[in-house]
Amino acid sequence: MSQIEKQKQSALKIVRTLQEKGHIAFFAGGCVRDQLLGRTPKDYDVATDAFPEEVETIFPKTLPLGKAFGVIAVIDNKEVIEVATFREEIGTLNGRHPETIMFSAAEEDALRRDFTINGIFYDPIADKLYDYVHGQQDLKRKIITAIGNPAERFEEDHLRMLRAVRFAYTLDFQLDPATADAIRTMAPLVKKISIERIETEFSRTLTESDRPGDALRTLLQLNLLEQIIPELLPLVGQKQPPQFHPEGDVFEHTVLMLNIMGQQKETLLQNPKYTPRELAYAALLHDVGKPPTAKMGTDQQGNPRIRFDGHDKTSAKMAEEILTRLKLPTREKKNIIHAIHGHMRFLNVKQMRKATLRKFIGSNTYELEMALHKLDCLGSHELMDHYTFVRDFQEKMRHEPILPEPWIRGTDLIKLGIPPGKQIGTLLKQAYDAQIENQFPNRDALLHWIKQIKDQ
Repeated sequence: MSQIEKQKQSALKIVRTLQEKGHIAFFAGGCVRDQLLGRTPKDYDVATDAFPEEVETIFPKTLPLGKAFGVIAVIDNKEVIEVATFREEIGTLNGRHPETIMFSAAEEDALRRDFTINGIFYDPIADKLYDYVHGQQDLKRKIITAIGNPAERFEEDHLRMLRAVRFAYTLDFQLDPATADAIRTMAPLVKKISIERIETEFSRTLTESDRPGDALRTLLQLNLLEQIIPELLPLVGQKQPPQFHPEGDVFEHTVLMLNIMGQQKETLLQNPKYTPRELAYAALLHDVGKPPTAKMGTDQQGNPRIRFDGHDKTSAKMAEEILTRLKLPTREKKNIIHAIHGHMRFLNVKQMRKATLRKFIGSNTYELEMALHKLDCLGSHELMDHYTFVRDFQEKMRHEPILPEPWIRGTDLIKLGIPPGKQIGTLLKQAYDAQIENQFPNRDALLHWIKQIKDQ
């Protein structure tokens, strides 16, 4: 039995127990929506008319997860199911939490939820839907519609504006015009949300959608992108040489890359060598440094063309500032920055020494850098010769370690009379490069060569 099926069985058991005790109890929220869409739910939530104290009395293992808001976590067979008491919410304190809650009936509870498609209840025992907000209608229409007055829903929780975009692009729905208008007007309120909540919602949009590039465009049109990553706005209208970028400006290039990533996410975002978030942000930010480095120059034939010299380094620096602000984990941030900083070196892979290529293939970020380069090519000129060259080299090396253990160590050089210092580091690098380029048949031959060059 899968993990989600175990959770479903626990949720079903909780609903049955509550009903047997004389209470109303339903499945609620996303699990109902996903079931109606034929999708596998990510989790199961239960809504009930039982008060939190009653839930705690009925079930032997509970946690007061959000008791002040009527939410109790019930633990069944190691599965944690949130059980929420039907409630109304009055006012808002901080763009996230209500000033006051009042326990209520199911219909009032549905009316305080975010979107109609998330406001449907399902009784799994009676196999009956309770839809007080016309959510089924919007599921059929494929529309994301705020319940009631959109402005009021977004005032209650500002993050709902970002959630609306995520739902639209993970479900392949459209935004209701009135809902979109309210977001466009209220977008600056997003800045009041904690950066952790913003990053989670934004990252899910990038990694779970089939068209994250289109989602980015919608975030721009709704004035949300400037609240999250304003550094991306100058990409709009930033021209590029058409011979390399027939797709258009830098923003269109980024949109296209992200859409290709979404279309190929079953492979590109399932690589165990990097996280989905690492590739998404590497693609998103790899050219963020182009606008500040843009200038007119010439091509190899002396013809005028726009140039972005050093944009890889500038992009990496700007990405570090952005990712630090978004509070991404340090390891992921480091890998993303490294991939962005080196994304232009693919132009030189055919001229690289064998040792340099082997070190590249053996690096921790190799697969991330290759995925970024693949997207960069497919999202522009579609020339894959450098990508294919590196993959072919990798294939040729598959029968031997890419980065073998070095034959020569620092202790070996000290025995040769070389004092600790910079020279040892230089000689060790030379020795290792010679080793992995197969310039010498064994350790003794390599050591003999080091003896000859150490005094040069």
